[in-house]
Amino acid sequence: MSPQDAIPAAPSDIRPANSIGNNGLATKPPRCSVADPDGRLAHLRSRISRDACPAIREVLNRVGDKWSSLIVVMLSEGRMRFSDLRRAVDGISQRMLTRNLRALERDGLVRRTVLPTVPPRVDYELTPLGQTLVEPILLLAAWASENRDAIAVARRQFDAEAAALPLSTAEIPLSKP
Repeated sequence: MSPQDAIPAAPSDIRPANSIGNNGLATKPPRCSVADPDGRLAHLRSRISRDACPAIREVLNRVGDKWSSLIVVMLSEGRMRFSDLRRAVDGISQRMLTRNLRALERDGLVRRTVLPTVPPRVDYELTPLGQTLVEPILLLAAWASENRDAIAVARRQFDAEAAALPLSTAEIPLSKP
């Protein structure tokens, strides 16, 4: 099997961004509209208004950052002390864990409990709202795991094609940073 064969073909039900409407004039549909025979995607899209986009982006920035998803997954197993959580989230510094826990607490996803012991014990756990985030994060993680090989092949192919471009073309950025 060649690397080309490992890249899944684009679904045939994806329409290009520029198409011609029934009146012969170019229409401006969304960037990529996917066929939705059971209406599930349309239902989800209908819940997202353009006015809500900044708020959605803010929430996605919180739950999609480097550490928050891992913290939520670790806390899905139950209440944890700070030190246990730091050991469970490989590679996170004390400062980053503190910042992320505070942000998750501010967003109502994590509850911080200080127990009156000597020394004081601090526990963290997911709130009911935070618990609703566990399944989507695990589904996204499963998708990433299932598709990591195809993504790696696509990256290698992209890098090989970019390296084969003439020098003057290769110096032109392919996308804005």
